[in-house]
Formats: sequence, C-alpha cells, structure tokens
Amino acid sequence: MNRIQIAVTGIVAMASATPALAATVSGNFQAQITIQNTCALTTAPTNLSFGTQGVLIANVDTTSTIKVTCTTGADYDIGLDAGANESSANDINTRRMTDGSSHYVGYNMYSNAGRTTVWGETVDTNTLGSTGTGAEQSFTVYGRVPAQTTPQAGSYADTVTVTVTY
Repeated sequence: MNRIQIAVTGIVAMASATPALAATVSGNFQAQITIQNTCALTTAPTNLSFGTQGVLIANVDTTSTIKVTCTTGADYDIGLDAGANESSANDINTRRMTDGSSHYVGYNMYSNAGRTTVWGETVDTNTLGSTGTGAEQSFTVYGRVPAQTTPQAGSYADTVTVTVTY
C-alpha cells in the first residue's frame, strides 16, 4: 500500500469505530403554578369628556371605556362611586362637576346606551357584573349632562373611583 491508501484506510477506520458510551441516569420534575381568582384594571379608564359647551339647554351625551382583565370564570362587578362632588353623601343620583369654587354642573353615568340605568357601586344593585375570560374586556360608561341652569363659564371636573369587586 502506498501512503495515501494507508492514510485513507486509517481515517475510515477511525470514522467507523464505535465510541464508548457514558452511563446515564434520568429523573422527572414538575413545572407548577397556582392561579388564583383576580382582576385588574388593565388600562386606565378613559376620561368622560363632555367637550366644550355653551348653554345647557339640551342633554350632552358622551362615553368612556373601562378595561378589565379577570381570571377565566371569575365573577366580578364593576362599580362607580358618586364622585368627589356629589350634593348628597354617596348619592349616585347627585353627581356633579365643579370649577373648584361653588359652581357645579350636574351629570350622571349609566351602564346602558339608553341611559336609563344609573351606574353605582352597590354590588348586585347598581354595579355592572360580568365573568372573566382571562383576556381584557371593555365596558362602556354612558355619560350625560342633562339640560340645566348653566353656571358661569369655566372648566368643570369631578373625580370618580372605579372599583372591581371579585
């Protein structure tokens, strides 16, 4: 044999040799997680903006959106309080915006497009109930400033607290 044949024969012999296997042992483990019923306001509610108006001789309607994510199957209720400027303590029917002085614009929020069901914070009475899907769910707040005596010109606002009970 010449040198090239010897070299090729040596490479073939090395390639066909069976390497010795190392010993192995195996075991199992579990990946675990515990999911508890929970809810989150996943996006800050949008402001209920009635825009710029003149005299309040007709209803001014607008909407806002609340986005909630709850665990699949979790029952929950969304409540809206009476705001910071209600004329009667905790009375959702007396919501009003103020200019920071003693001037007010009355308004209300409803859970239906016909604006007949006032949205409050008493669970099973005037809140909006739903069941979680595990994904974000959107709920529309229907706002209305009814016709009323128009106060002095200025910027009026109120702060409303959203509560999700689950």
